[in-house]
Amino acid sequence: MPPTLASLVHHSALKLTVRAGEDRLDAPVRWAHASELADPVPYMEGGELLLITALKLDAEDREAMRRYVRRLAGAGVVGLGFAVGVHYDDIPEALVEAAREEGLPLLEVPRRTPFLAISKAVSAAIAADQYRAVTAGFAAQRELTRQTLTDGPEGLLAALASQVDGWAALYDASGAVVAAAPDWAGRRAARLTAEVTRLRERPAPASSVVAGPENEDRVELHSLGTGRRPRAALAVGTASAPGTAERYAVHSAVALLTLTTERSRSLYAAEQRIGAAVLRMLLAGEPDHARAVAGDLYGGLLDAPFRIIVAETGGGGGGGGGGGRASRAHGEANGDALGALAESAESAAARSGEPVLAVPEGERLVVLAADGGTVVSACCEHAAAREAARRSEDGDLVVGLSAPAGPITASAAYKQAEQALSVARRRGRVLVEHEQMAAGSVLPLLADDAVKAFADGLLRALRDHDATGRGDLVASLRAWLSRHGQWDAAAADLGVHRHTLRYRMRRVEEILGRSLDDPDVRMELWLALKTTAGEAG
Repeated sequence: MPPTLASLVHHSALKLTVRAGEDRLDAPVRWAHASELADPVPYMEGGELLLITALKLDAEDREAMRRYVRRLAGAGVVGLGFAVGVHYDDIPEALVEAAREEGLPLLEVPRRTPFLAISKAVSAAIAADQYRAVTAGFAAQRELTRQTLTDGPEGLLAALASQVDGWAALYDASGAVVAAAPDWAGRRAARLTAEVTRLRERPAPASSVVAGPENEDRVELHSLGTGRRPRAALAVGTASAPGTAERYAVHSAVALLTLTTERSRSLYAAEQRIGAAVLRMLLAGEPDHARAVAGDLYGGLLDAPFRIIVAETGGGGGGGGGGGRASRAHGEANGDALGALAESAESAAARSGEPVLAVPEGERLVVLAADGGTVVSACCEHAAAREAARRSEDGDLVVGLSAPAGPITASAAYKQAEQALSVARRRGRVLVEHEQMAAGSVLPLLADDAVKAFADGLLRALRDHDATGRGDLVASLRAWLSRHGQWDAAAADLGVHRHTLRYRMRRVEEILGRSLDDPDVRMELWLALKTTAGEAG
């Protein structure tokens, strides 16, 4: 506790006497300051015990004393010490009355007590309080460290909540609550997800103070991590602003949690190299070697059905010129998009205990995760969120998801994911699953400029013929192909005689210089008709 007016009054060496404001002696004293100015307020910061002898004051003027005391109280001065036996043998009644009216504690300082003694007493008490706070802070740090070593982050949160007489919660990279203490704090912490998300958008280290849900408490949020993107966050809820000892405990918790949540760069790089090697072996058709290299690192991931996710940024895997600040910003945006997806996968794996293999490859991310597990679901949900907030600029996320596969068919699954990714990019989608391609039509896959140009070129001569009014070869060709070459049925659809239709088909062959007996020709013409008719959309 810092020194208070009451502690100074009870100081046996000072011999202070209370003359007014007896009910406010519990006010903490920030400092003791002597000033004989008629108006010392401009030099006050609040919380001071002001010491005077009334050298330049008309202390017997009641109105002057009212104005003087009122200004001191308004400036946050917590008490007034008046030295008797210097200019006044006793404290003038006008000053006593003004102090009583304003409720400002007024202390009588005997002549034998110098102001310096009061200043020393206040300074010594403040130093002792700070020493106690530092000592308590170191003790808290030791306890937090011990709990972290024995019980992990959960033990640390429990110890921290006890130290600050409040609650504490840990969030993962996605903003989800990983652990909280006491148990009831989890629900309260979950309502701060939006604030945690905003904090994570700022470069680490970052912190903020927010009001708890329904203004229940004061909550400090601290990002955890040493990289540009925080890996986690800590929330500490208290009834009021923490003191020095509590502040030491919070800072110690931030440091310890950063160490436990932020893996070393070398270890993380080593894991990525192993993951890349395992993936290369799987794609090369060497599942046994992949299992040997992976060991226990990826659990039973390689022994169960899994899916492969291939993600790229909207710019594709290509490079191009451009350099400079704009290119760096573009690259950072791409990295953020892939990094956010990787964090979603790893956070889901951490919460569920599922193994996951995530391998970054430049502007591409490859994820191998258990079929039907939370990691695949988290990646799909992340892609759906990106779809809902889709932006038009380059660098946005594009994801392809394979069908379930095993180690022997990993290469085929990778190709499926790449094909799905290509379709997603072509359709302007964030995510396409391989099953969606297999269940749909092939025509949407052909709806690009190159295919349309081919179709227009193939049919242009027929359209030019029809434009002269000499027949309707395009419509006749469409009807004949739709009826699989059945003359009577196609002629009936067109409302013409079958001999007329036969003549038109001979004209088609003559104009195109191709035989309709060739199934490849019939296929190309049918696809061209479907594409140019706008039915591929």
